Amino acid sequence: MAGFRVGEDDFEVDGRPVRLLSGALHYFRVHEEQWGHRLAMLRAMGLNCVETYVPWNLHEPRPGELRDVGALGRFLDAVRDAGLWAIVRPGPYICAEWENGGLPHWVTGPLGSRVRTRDGEFLAAVDRWFAALLPQVVERQFDRGGPVIMVQVENEYGSYGSDQVYLAQIADGLRGLGVTVPLFTSDGPDDHMLTGGSVPGVLATANFGSNARRGFETLRRHRPKGPLMCMEFWCGWFDHWGADHVVRDAEDAAAALREILECGASVNLYMAHGGTSFGGWAGANRAGSLHEGRLLPDVTSYDYDAPVDEHGRPTEKFWRFREVFAAYADGPLPDVPEQPAALTEAVTAELTSYVPLDAVLEGLGSAEGEYAVPPTFEDLDVDRGLVRYSVDVPGPRRAYPLRAAGLRDRAVVYVDGVRAGVLTEDEPVLAEPVAGPARVELWVESLGRVNYGPRTGESKGITGGVLHERQYLHGVRARALRLDAFDDAAAVRALAAVDGSPGAAGLYRGTFEVSGAGDAELELPGWTRGFVWVNGFNLGRYWSVGPQHSLYVPGPVLREGRNEVWVLETEAAGEPRVTLS
Repeated sequence: MAGFRVGEDDFEVDGRPVRLLSGALHYFRVHEEQWGHRLAMLRAMGLNCVETYVPWNLHEPRPGELRDVGALGRFLDAVRDAGLWAIVRPGPYICAEWENGGLPHWVTGPLGSRVRTRDGEFLAAVDRWFAALLPQVVERQFDRGGPVIMVQVENEYGSYGSDQVYLAQIADGLRGLGVTVPLFTSDGPDDHMLTGGSVPGVLATANFGSNARRGFETLRRHRPKGPLMCMEFWCGWFDHWGADHVVRDAEDAAAALREILECGASVNLYMAHGGTSFGGWAGANRAGSLHEGRLLPDVTSYDYDAPVDEHGRPTEKFWRFREVFAAYADGPLPDVPEQPAALTEAVTAELTSYVPLDAVLEGLGSAEGEYAVPPTFEDLDVDRGLVRYSVDVPGPRRAYPLRAAGLRDRAVVYVDGVRAGVLTEDEPVLAEPVAGPARVELWVESLGRVNYGPRTGESKGITGGVLHERQYLHGVRARALRLDAFDDAAAVRALAAVDGSPGAAGLYRGTFEVSGAGDAELELPGWTRGFVWVNGFNLGRYWSVGPQHSLYVPGPVLREGRNEVWVLETEAAGEPRVTLS
C-alpha cells in the first residue's frame, strides 16, 4: 500500500525520502474554473505539493447551515488531477488575513475569549464542524489513492495561547474522524511560540520569511528529530487599506528560499498564488508589536506579491523561484501554461438605476427591533454588512457632543435626515454638537474582523453605547443588512428605483455588453467605499483610500453579450458608471 510518513530525518513515500516543495493556494480565493490553471502554474514553478486553509465561517455562515463544503473535495480532486500532493489546514482557526481568522461570528460572539481553548461549548461546535468537513479530506488521503499527505492541528497556536489540553483534543478529534496521514503544527521560530503551539508526538514546523538557519536552529532545540520544514515561507506580504503597497524584491526572496533548501529542509511558499478575498471576506489586523493597536483592515486583493500574481500570471519572482527549484527537480520542469484570456476591449457600464440605502435595507434587510442599548453585529447575526442604528435625542436641550462609544468600525451619521459626518473607532465624536430633539441615524459598517492576535473575535457595531454629552441614549432601534442578502438576485432586481443618481449612498445598477470575455479589472473613479457584484458574483470591497484602486474580475464571471453590475456605495458615489479593462 502506498504510504506517506514522517521519518527521523526526512519525509518518506513508500520508504523513499522526499522533499516537499509546496505552495499555498486557497481554493476559496480562486474562481473554481481557474483552479486547474493555477495548479499548473505551481507545477511549472517546480512545486510538487499545494497547501490550503479551510475557512469555517465561509462554509457554515449560521449554525448548522452548511454551504458547499464539497468545494474542498472538488479542489483536492483538481490537485490530484494536476499531479500534486496536498496539505490541508482545517483550523478551526486559520488567520489567513480572512474575516475573523475563519471563525464564525456566531461562535466568537457569545464565547469571546473562550474560543481556541478547551471550553466545552467551543469544542462541541468544532466537533460538529469537523464531522461535516473531514469526510472531504479523509476519503482523499494518500493511503486511499488521494493527494492529501498531511493535516494541520489548529494554526500558529503558539502566537495566541498555551492550552495543551485543547491542542490534544483537536489532534485526537482529527484522528477520531479518520485522519490517518501525519499531523503537524506550525508556529513562529520562537521558544514561547513553539512551546505554546506544539503537540507531543506531532511534527512541529516553523513559519518565517528569512534567516532560515537561525529559525531551524530554534526548531531543533525543541525537536531534535524529524524533517525540517518551513510551513510558511513569507515570500511576499499583504496590504492594508490606507497604507502603502507592500513588495518584496524577487532576488532577496529567491536567496531566502535557497537558504531554506540548503538546510535540507522542505518548504511551503506562502503564498504561491494569493488570489482575491471575494465577497467582503477580507480580515483585519491590529497595529503594534502586541497587535492591540488601531485597526488595519485588509484590502480585497490577496495578490501578496506572490510569484503567481492575482491574475494568474508569472512574475519576476516566479522565474527566480523556478530557477531555484530546477536545481532540486528530477528532470525538466513542466512548461509554463498559457495565460488566461483577458477582456479584449475596455467596457463602460452606465449605472442607470438607483435605489436609496434606506430602500435597500427595507427590501433586503432584517426586521427592525428596539433595544435598551445598541446590539452588536453578533447580536443581530451579521457577519459582513451594515447595521442602521436609530436613536432619538430628547428635547428641548442645547447642543452637546454626540459619541458612539466602542465603535467598530465606521459610521456615516445623519441627524434629522441630513448627513452630519463620519465616525471611526479613533474619532467617535461628531464634529458638530447635536441639539435636541433630534433623530440620529448611524449606518455602521464592519471593515473586517480581526484575524490575528489577542483581539481576534472582537465584536462589531456600537459596542459601548451612544452618548449625548455624558448621557446614554436608550431605546436604540437597529436593522441589519447582510451582504449575503444580495445572493438573491431576483430580490435585488425587484428593488424599486427612484429618478436620478444623486451621488448618495445606495445601490446603483446597470448593464454592459461584452464581446471577447476574459479577465478584467473594474474601476470606480470618484466613488468612495462599498461593494461590487458582476452577474451576482461579489468582487469584494472597494475604497478610495487605496492602495488598491481596482477590483479583479475573473474571466469566468463575465458572459458574452449582456452582463449585469450592482454597486453598493456606503458613503458618496461618483459619476454613475464603472469601467472594465
